[in-house]
Amino acid sequence: MLSKEIQLEVNKGAMLPLMEEFYTIQGEGSHTGTAAYFIRIGGCDVGCHWCDVKESWNAELHPPTNVDLIVANATKYADTVVVTGGEPLTWDMTLLTQKLKDNKVKVHIETSGAYPLSGTWDWICLSPKKYKLPTQTVYDNADELKVIIYNKHDFVFAEEQAEKVNKNAILFLQPEWSKREEMTPLIVDYVMNNPKWRVSLQTHKYLNIP
Repeated sequence: MLSKEIQLEVNKGAMLPLMEEFYTIQGEGSHTGTAAYFIRIGGCDVGCHWCDVKESWNAELHPPTNVDLIVANATKYADTVVVTGGEPLTWDMTLLTQKLKDNKVKVHIETSGAYPLSGTWDWICLSPKKYKLPTQTVYDNADELKVIIYNKHDFVFAEEQAEKVNKNAILFLQPEWSKREEMTPLIVDYVMNNPKWRVSLQTHKYLNIP
């Protein structure tokens, strides 16, 4: 149990349950191949069975960390920061993004969109999940839509989600890692027949980097 004082700080976004932070190469989507500092925030109730960071789900396992410290660490390394999770929009992202922007850092988020948008972002990657659909604020502001393809029905889900995002969002289909050999050829065929979509791969896993 957190003390009342710390819980208040968490509630207003001055402290966040930090799971991990690391400098690496963005492996997915529009910014594949670019250097970025990743901030992984704990806490997620979306519950994807194929999630590759299930240890992020329980926020209580990850210590509330002052956003000033998070920002100080991030700005040592990169001019682009990616906030991910877990589900970062579980928490108020206003203070974190404000302080990063004050340091002239580009701020990206990777989110399921399950909670209303908070914070100020240079790039919003929406990766929607069937179990808890995105809020309208995230559909309206997403810069890219990245749908994970685990089975053939996910192509139907992808088209449904493409109808809901704003017209400027870049559309990606990405194979779920454990199904990549089965799903990648289907995705390639689908994109060739539906060229509004692009292929995204988890290139960081092929490169064996975080």
